[in-house]
Amino acid sequence: MSNLVETSSALVSKTQAAETEPEQYLTFLLGGELFAIGILRVKEIIEYHSITQVPMMPAAVRGVINLRGAVVPVLDLQARFGRAPSEVGKRTCIVIVEVKTSEDDDAAHQVIGIMVDAVSEVLEIPAADIEPPPAFGASIRTDFILGMGKVKGKFVILLEPDHVLAVEEATAIANSTELAAMH
Repeated sequence: MSNLVETSSALVSKTQAAETEPEQYLTFLLGGELFAIGILRVKEIIEYHSITQVPMMPAAVRGVINLRGAVVPVLDLQARFGRAPSEVGKRTCIVIVEVKTSEDDDAAHQVIGIMVDAVSEVLEIPAADIEPPPAFGASIRTDFILGMGKVKGKFVILLEPDHVLAVEEATAIANSTELAAMH
């Protein structure tokens, strides 16, 4: 019994330590603003290359890419945030992220490419330096925001990957790309 108590208190200590350790975020530029996504959600970063457009997709969906034989939808975050679509530049790249497609099923995931102006760096941001999302004032809906990270006296908008695409939209995109791949 004493061994079980020691094991559980060790587990609690590890959990508390994990909550206080800085988390790593991949930062990127989008329309002149700095955004970040938790590094654990990022699968890879690839150079921007030709994207196959899929008819009848929302404006925020640029199309699909072939990633080692898998059909991956590519989302234009600028358009998703209600801004003008991104222009492709020398540093434009696609960040491949994994998002949950179901609130009820932790195993239900979709791999999605996010088109960004440029990848910046990986930063460690301590939990103490992360403020909750603002109630207003940001140029995007606040349900997309995990928090506002304070880095070198400036804010970095920390995105909530599961909410950047609503569950219904992620499922619709996944179904559409699978249908497009079949034809």
